[in-house]
Amino acid sequence: MSQFELVFAVYGLLLGLAIAEVLGGFSRALKLKRGTKAVRIGWLTPLLGVLVMLDLTSFWLLAWDARDQIYANYATLVCVLAMVGIYYLAATLIFPDTPEEWPDFDDWYDKQNRMVIGGLLAANVASWIGVTVLDVMHPLPETPASAVNATAEVLYMVSGFSILALFIALLTVNSRRWNVAMLAAICALLIVSGVTEPYV
Repeated sequence: MSQFELVFAVYGLLLGLAIAEVLGGFSRALKLKRGTKAVRIGWLTPLLGVLVMLDLTSFWLLAWDARDQIYANYATLVCVLAMVGIYYLAATLIFPDTPEEWPDFDDWYDKQNRMVIGGLLAANVASWIGVTVLDVMHPLPETPASAVNATAEVLYMVSGFSILALFIALLTVNSRRWNVAMLAAICALLIVSGVTEPYV
C-alpha cells in the first residue's frame, strides 16, 4: 500500500459517508413526497444537496491531483479528517432528520444554510491552503509550456474565485430567489471547473 492509498482510504471513506448522507436526504424527501402529508420541498434544499455533492466530487479529484505530494503521517491524517469532517457535518445538515415535521423545506434551509455554506467555504479555503502548502513542501516537476492550455487555466482560476465570492454572498444574502440563483450558479461553475482541465 502506497502512502497516498493509506491517506485516501480515510479520505474516501469519509467523503463516501458524506455523499451517502446527502443521497439519504434526497431519498427521505422523495418518500415523503409520495406520502399523504403535504410537504413543500422547493428548490433551495435540493440545490444545496446538489451543490454539496458536486463540491465533494471536486474535492475528491483535488486529492487525486495531489497524490504524488501527499505523505502518510499523523499531521496529514488530522488535516484530512478536519477537512472531510467539515464536509460530513455540512452534509448531515442539508435535509431534516424528520422531514415530516417540516411542511416547507425552505424554512429548514433558512435555519441551516449558513452552517452548511460556512462549512463548505471553510473546507474549500482549507483545501486551497493545503494545496499551496503541498506545492511548497513537495513541489512537482514543472509542466512543459506546450502542455498548458492557457484558456482552460484562466477559466479554472476564474471559476474558483467566482465560487469563493458566491459562497461569501450566500452567507449574507437573505432573499430566497437570490439564494436559488447563487446556488445554481455555483453548481454550474463547479461543473465548468470540473470539466475544464488546465493541462491537456
